[in-house]
Amino acid sequence: MSEHPHSHPAVSRCAWKGMAGDPLYEAYHDTEWGVPEYDSRALWEKLVLDGFQAGLAWITILRKRDAFRAAFADFDPEKVARFGEADRARLMADAGIVRSNAKIDAAISGARLYLDMRERGEDFSQFLWGFVGGAPIQSRWESIAQAPTQTPEAVEMSKALKARGFKFVGPVIVYAFMQATGLVNDHMVGCFRHQPIRDMARR
Repeated sequence: MSEHPHSHPAVSRCAWKGMAGDPLYEAYHDTEWGVPEYDSRALWEKLVLDGFQAGLAWITILRKRDAFRAAFADFDPEKVARFGEADRARLMADAGIVRSNAKIDAAISGARLYLDMRERGEDFSQFLWGFVGGAPIQSRWESIAQAPTQTPEAVEMSKALKARGFKFVGPVIVYAFMQATGLVNDHMVGCFRHQPIRDMARR
């Protein structure tokens, strides 16, 4: 098991506030964050969760992610799109998730918008990856302080999502989403994940 990064206290990670020593947060950083995601449904799920994060710390959402998945039918857009008043009441009573009428409504309407796009022949993944030219943007930050909170690409994606009716998709939320889903590789150059993520980019 010595190959596993968790058994290496010396492993060099991005210096995220509050991550050191938190196994859930470290596992997310080490296995998920920045890995290029091309699956439309998975991308939509992450965008919804990033919307729920607005005003909160990501670790809060990460700890609730299983509860969110249970509450939102594993983020199956077809099922979420059919959520009605009873579902909204159920969600607002669910202490396992973030109970916000506006965010819950945004998730349900977002599922409908996702299906509308699909019916028009617009693939959600292709649509999103189009903003980075179909390949991850490779950053070379030395420290967290250098990484931006939004970029021109995030601003463009945010505008396009808003134009389609999506909510909680401001440029800062969208940029966090792009970092998490590998549209941009923002692992610090000194992080042990920077190069492996670079190598995942489709040639």
